[in-house]
Amino acid sequence: MADASTSVTERTSRLQVAAARQEESGHGIARLPKTAMAAMGVTEGDVIEIEGKRITAARVVAAYPEDEGLQVIRLDGLQRANAEVGSGEHVVIRPSQSRAAQRVVFAPAQKDMKLQGPGQALKRNFFQRPLVAGDLVATAGQQQVRDMPPQVARMFNAPAYALTQIRLSVVSTVPKGIVHIDENTEVELREEFEEPRTSRADVNYDDVGGMGDTIRQLREMVELPLRYPELFTRLGVDPPRGVLLHGPPGTGKTRLARAVANESEANFLIINGPEIVGSAYGESERRLREVFEEAAKSAPSIIFIDEIDSIAPKRGEVHGETEKRLVAQLLTLMDGLHVRSNIVVIAATNRPDAIDEALRRPGRFDREIVIGVPDEKGRREILGIHTRGMPLAQGVDLDELARTTHGFVGADIAALAREAAIEAVRRIMPQLDLEAQTIPPEVLESLSVERDDFLEALKRVQPSAMREVMVQVPNIGWADVGGLGEAQERLQEGVELPLRNPEAFHRLGIRPAKGFLLYGPPGTGKTLLAKAVAKEAEANFISIKSSDLLSKWYGESEQQISKLFARARQVAPCVVFIDEIDSLVPARGSGVGEPQVTARVVNTILAEMDGLEELQSVVVIGATNRPTLVDPALLRPGRFDELVYVGTPDLAGREHILRIHTARMPLAGDVDLAAIARETERFTGADLEDVVRRAGLSAIRRMGREVGAVSAVDFAEAMTDSRATVTPEMEDEYAAMKGELKRRAMEMAPIGFLAPGMVQPTREKKHG
Repeated sequence: MADASTSVTERTSRLQVAAARQEESGHGIARLPKTAMAAMGVTEGDVIEIEGKRITAARVVAAYPEDEGLQVIRLDGLQRANAEVGSGEHVVIRPSQSRAAQRVVFAPAQKDMKLQGPGQALKRNFFQRPLVAGDLVATAGQQQVRDMPPQVARMFNAPAYALTQIRLSVVSTVPKGIVHIDENTEVELREEFEEPRTSRADVNYDDVGGMGDTIRQLREMVELPLRYPELFTRLGVDPPRGVLLHGPPGTGKTRLARAVANESEANFLIINGPEIVGSAYGESERRLREVFEEAAKSAPSIIFIDEIDSIAPKRGEVHGETEKRLVAQLLTLMDGLHVRSNIVVIAATNRPDAIDEALRRPGRFDREIVIGVPDEKGRREILGIHTRGMPLAQGVDLDELARTTHGFVGADIAALAREAAIEAVRRIMPQLDLEAQTIPPEVLESLSVERDDFLEALKRVQPSAMREVMVQVPNIGWADVGGLGEAQERLQEGVELPLRNPEAFHRLGIRPAKGFLLYGPPGTGKTLLAKAVAKEAEANFISIKSSDLLSKWYGESEQQISKLFARARQVAPCVVFIDEIDSLVPARGSGVGEPQVTARVVNTILAEMDGLEELQSVVVIGATNRPTLVDPALLRPGRFDELVYVGTPDLAGREHILRIHTARMPLAGDVDLAAIARETERFTGADLEDVVRRAGLSAIRRMGREVGAVSAVDFAEAMTDSRATVTPEMEDEYAAMKGELKRRAMEMAPIGFLAPGMVQPTREKKHG
């Protein structure tokens, strides 16, 4: 652009600040609507001056399509800090120009970080970026910003190679004002941390992913009262005093509280639950009072109490006097907060039910916000944050990773990125001279994190909410299942389709099936089917044996079942597989098992599957070979919607199963699998596997160490030792059961809800 003249600087616009997408953090761009760009006479790639409480600069990029027509400017968290404004405030923008800098000095803006090395990498990273002394900037990774025009993208063509995004402060520039780095600029990097103007270098809203709605709620409750207390005075209401954040561990409760404090420019005081407890009488209460007194002196303040359940447990359930006095002191302090004192208390816990009830009322903690496990969109945002500074290879697809990391919370995704980075380092270890103090620049240049690194990391990182019950996602797919055509199709329709395409069900206004009962003779592949469907649906898989859930202690079995379903909801989409379910939920009043225990267990499972708390994206698959023993109330629609018979395979199915089991076996030319399939009528999958195993053993016996291939003779010998485990009588019995099971479920459903004068049918005793 030409030199800024008076006529140019008069072309100003006043726009409202809004947050940019997380992926754009640290790129130094501002998104403007085309109307504002036309009014000021700027085009994409030009430099503009942004004036809030402080002046900073950015390069112009066109607004997101959804922003066209709105008078907003999108700035990332660092630029909002540089202009000293928050989302919702207004800034004045005007065309400007940046001069080539002779010298720029950077320093780390994050504590406990020492940096050393030549400024060449920083020179490439910030090439052509508009800078002002005092600004906060960040090294940008290799993630491409969507919708960025080529002429602007070329200015960000050489990222610094760092495994995390590094935040720096611009200590000084020569000349002063808005400058940019070019080929002749001298760049200096100071080793030691220099306190930046603002605490937003630590963490801001750009560093918290998958929490759009939560951030909006917290801003209403925290940022508004601290920034604009006069709003509440005008409305004649007291501002909120406290917010309770609760959710599973690792979802970002503490990080979110820090981001809110930094964005609202409030003093942040943190109370770690156990640290406040002292040994002397009254010491704990004194420490708590001191924190609140300090907050009052340095208002506006946010007091953050982490793990509040450790210092404010239910008074009726603790025996120590110290805990009771501490709870009473906290209640008094929160009630004693002056309504105009500009102090907000934020507490975090993953055990909200353990907190004293007196704290959970308006006037103390006015609102409770649940921070749950992020969905796919949230996981994509968090992946973007943790891979911002990563040199990602071409094949890395963050959208694919977001789809396959069901149940992962923010801490799990951070661990995944770290493990993938370590995998990349392992690859270059042979090139490193361990005696040398430095790594050659060309080795650093070639370092990148590839798709395979993330896939290896996925094998080691499990969702934290699943660690107690985690079963490795099965590696058995539909290709490994043979002879179960009809059962396979019904499971594909009922499980895979709803978990992969829930929108189709929403559009039609129908709910997917909640449960499937697989029944049939032993060895027909019921467990194999459940494993295959979990893998193909890309869902978490929890496999439970009935014996794991039954306990001799009163009430513990029901508690275990409730925990199991709560965990499944957290890590949805999820397939819960209960093998031999007839031992867990026998028909009540049948005389099977301990009557009172089994009745309570059945009632708990009934409530969990079709109670007030609805199962979303959780499918329960039960397997049994004695379906008549299962309580009929479980067999009605809404619980086990689908009763799937898994029978013996037909001729084509038997041949398919034989091919699966002989895939890695060297077969002689005279082996005819189709002929073997014809001879094995009523053989189950387990029986056919046994035939193949025995044929292999026969070949080893016949030829010893020199065995080369398995011949038809070996299979003939194996057939003499094998037999079908399913008899014609068993097949007839299961055929009769098909209609009987549904009929019994319909008969049993109305018990307890009979109209006056109707005779209640008696339950028949069933014997297995």
